Amino acid sequence: MLNRVILVGRITKDPELKRTQTNIAVVSFTLAIDRQFTNEQGERQADFIQCVVWRKQAENVAQFVRKGALLGIDGRIQTRTYEGPNGDTRYVTEVLCDSVQFLESKKSQEQTSPQDFESNTYQEEDPFVSTGKSLAAEEDLPF
Repeated sequence: MLNRVILVGRITKDPELKRTQTNIAVVSFTLAIDRQFTNEQGERQADFIQCVVWRKQAENVAQFVRKGALLGIDGRIQTRTYEGPNGDTRYVTEVLCDSVQFLESKKSQEQTSPQDFESNTYQEEDPFVSTGKSLAAEEDLPF
């Protein structure tokens, strides 16, 4: 059996670090992920996925991540239950994160606004894009 999730999206609000009764760090947050298609009005919709991070990774997320940050998540889907206020059973499905990658630097987060990403006016430098520089001729190589 396989239960693996890989997501890339933006965090919807600043994460808040909490601790269990045994002092284990935990952070819960929502990741907004744009869908690949638009609706009838031409608007792009998003899915909002609940995520949970534990221990040292949770401390790092709480310390370094802010609302709007681009994150890469690797984890697994988990469903848990609890009893609601009326005695009914409630179900929660979330991604239990094994790894959280910060996909942009803190400096680039401060320099750009969410509107820049939506309008595609902000583009990172791609090292694989041709810059027009000529490569060394084969006879110039030392081997």
